[in-house]
Parts: sequence; C-alpha cells; structure tokens
Amino acid sequence: MAIVASSMRRGMAIMHNGEPCRVLDFHHHTPGNLRALVQAKLRRIKTGVQFEHRFRATDSLELAQLSTQELDFLYKSGSTYHFMNAETFDQLEVEEDDLGDSAKWMTDGMRIIAEFYEGRPIGVQLPNSLVFEVVETAPVMKTATKNASSKPAVLNNGTTVNVPEFIQIGERIRVNPESGEYLDRAKD
Repeated sequence: MAIVASSMRRGMAIMHNGEPCRVLDFHHHTPGNLRALVQAKLRRIKTGVQFEHRFRATDSLELAQLSTQELDFLYKSGSTYHFMNAETFDQLEVEEDDLGDSAKWMTDGMRIIAEFYEGRPIGVQLPNSLVFEVVETAPVMKTATKNASSKPAVLNNGTTVNVPEFIQIGERIRVNPESGEYLDRAKD
C-alpha cells in the first residue's frame, strides 16, 4: 500500500531504500513559493540506526508490511533468546543483536509483541513499565526526600538505573524500559 509523504504519521512503518523504517518524528514545511517538504526522522527497524530524510510532500511512500505476534519469553541460552508464540505454541529463537536494547529487560514469562518482516523477527515492543527488585544500592539517607537527588541501583536483571535516595535494597520499583528511567515504587 502506498501513501503520499504528506500523510506520514509518527509510528508508521515505511519502506525507505528497500529497508523498513519507523517514523519517529516529522515536520511539514512549505517555504514561501517553493514546493512543500516533509522533514522526517526515521529509524531503520532492523538495525535501530536513526537518520533524517527530506521528502517532497507529493512523494509516494510504500508502507512496510509488518506482522505482529504475541510471544512469551522462555529463557536465554548464550546470546540466543527463546520465545514461544502465545497462540500456536511454536518456539522461536531470536539473537541478542535483533532484540537490541530490549534484550536487557527480558524476564522469564514476559509477554511481548514481536514485529516480523518477511517472516523474520526484526523488533519487539515491551510493556510501558516493568517491575524489578533493587538488589544493590547505597544506604538510605535520613534526609532523603521524594525530590532529592538520585543514586544508582542495580536491579535483579543486572541493569543499573538511577533511583531516588529513599529507595532501599529489596524494594520493588517500576521502570520505563524505553528510557531506562525509574517511574515509582511498585504497588504489589
């Protein structure tokens, strides 16, 4: 399916130079008496590389034909992550490089949405927030407040995030996997 560049929207998957790309941002320009342009910030879905490209507003763009499947994360073996399709129970192996930054957030039993291009997994969508336990951090300061400075904390998946000073070892916190930021204490 084809669209004109002026119909581009954030989150769309389009084909650019034979590669599927995700539209991260775009801006429509109409400079004076010149032709309208669309300045787009794109990310190659396969590699995660971001770049900018300028399209004429009337350029024809092909939408990338991506399919999605719900997958349950089973386990990691070396640099290979093993998943099971939630509907068909087929098992699937995905290399760590294909998962990119999402790999460090994988926990047993986690359900994700995987994007496939030409039958091959090329990316995953994680939940908006994940819950982890703090296993290592500096002791709590008696003067710590909610708006005080932050300190590094190691989570039970091995990832380090910055948390407020009042967070203690053993607490469960919610983290945004997209940005790696602390959100709040988990309410169990």
